[in-house]
Amino acid sequence: MDETELIRAAQAGDTSAFEELVRAYDQSVLRLALSMLRSPEDAKDVYQETFLRVYRNLNQFRFDCSFHTWLYRIATNLCLDQMRRRKVRKEEPTALVTPDGSLDRMDTTPETRVDGDPHRNLFSGQIRKRVKEALAQLTPRERMVFELRHYDGLRLRKIGEALGTSEEAAKNCLFRATQKMRTALGEFV
Repeated sequence: MDETELIRAAQAGDTSAFEELVRAYDQSVLRLALSMLRSPEDAKDVYQETFLRVYRNLNQFRFDCSFHTWLYRIATNLCLDQMRRRKVRKEEPTALVTPDGSLDRMDTTPETRVDGDPHRNLFSGQIRKRVKEALAQLTPRERMVFELRHYDGLRLRKIGEALGTSEEAAKNCLFRATQKMRTALGEFV
């Protein structure tokens, strides 16, 4: 079955068709949530809530846009809601103060890739750190547009649809985010 047939079958109550839709998009939704929220626990919550909402509201999907866009819009809105809630409630910081100094929890995750060049590894770590800092300086909307374009490879039209705005607005937001990233990354660009 193609995607339209799967959607129509799922709308008619075919649970195996819905499971097929979930399998087709589960990794991209989880990747989006992880890149937005930077927390595996929160990302898993958003992932589950996204597919729960899709299941509950699938009968309201009218094929006005692509299923992918509709699904991403739901996931994106849930991520933004989660980010707003974080500002309201106190989150545990990613940085820990230890007797040896400040330690970023993100840096304590062991690297699983085989990389025999220590200079390249050091440089790569510096770039990762600077990119993470630069992304943190973007507004949530700028960061989302930047990540959807550069990490998920979505086109500006799809990003605009996912955010409920125009392609031109997404393009302008991406331009601002890119300018801020270039400024923040300085000598690495």
